[in-house]
Amino acid sequence: MTICVSASLVLYNSNPNDFAPVVDSFLKGVADGILVISDNSETPITHTLFGHPRVRYIFNNANLGFGAAHNRAIVAVASESDFHLILNPDVQFGQEVLPHLVRVMQNDPEIGVIMPRIDYPDGTLQRLCKLLPTPADLILRRFIPLQSVQYRINRRYELHELPQDRLVEVPSISGCFLLVRSELLRSLSGFDERYFMYLEDVDLVRRIGDIAKVVYEPRVSVTHAYAKGSYRNKKLLAYHMASAVRYFTKWGWWFDSVRRKRNAAVLKWRSSQWR
Repeated sequence: MTICVSASLVLYNSNPNDFAPVVDSFLKGVADGILVISDNSETPITHTLFGHPRVRYIFNNANLGFGAAHNRAIVAVASESDFHLILNPDVQFGQEVLPHLVRVMQNDPEIGVIMPRIDYPDGTLQRLCKLLPTPADLILRRFIPLQSVQYRINRRYELHELPQDRLVEVPSISGCFLLVRSELLRSLSGFDERYFMYLEDVDLVRRIGDIAKVVYEPRVSVTHAYAKGSYRNKKLLAYHMASAVRYFTKWGWWFDSVRRKRNAAVLKWRSSQWR
């Protein structure tokens, strides 16, 4: 019997106090959904929620990386569902969110992936709808010391003028909360496992955008802690930089016709509609 929504959650030496809320959110948010926990930790994590009949636990016995661990979960459960939800451990959401997103996708079969509004715990908006990145976007917004220049780059790259009252098609959305058509996810073989962490979501969403709509639905929201670990941890920064090199080597550093076309389309539409 096909279930409506499956989901996957990747853990790595995670504190149960951090991930228990998202497990509880999912179980309350969809009546028949199956959540797969893909554990990259050095030793197995235990929690009473893992005994729930709609939770399946996989211990990977190695740190496979974000995308590869999600892929194990996708293989384990996505064949049983119509839609698959990719989750971060630091997310929480209300019971209205998933039913609403499922209805939106059911009403428009051209939508391949959807993300709701993402808020910080204090209720302010996280700007996780973005253009497809250029090397300059990633380097300048991170390393240039002038805040005025950073702001101008971020205002464009993060689509600061994006409307927050209606569905919008965008070039890229965040992997912290992605609802994807399961059949589409399987046909793309999930994440590209060459990314250990960082930019694997940009790569996946880009590939989905080749064959379906990528949309943002701000009329429902989730809460995301959003640690930005690579801004404080040199090891994570190294992973981020390695993924950026891999991404641009795959898709193009300075010449990328798909990036140019999709970014130009949303920026042109923004200038005429977002007023």
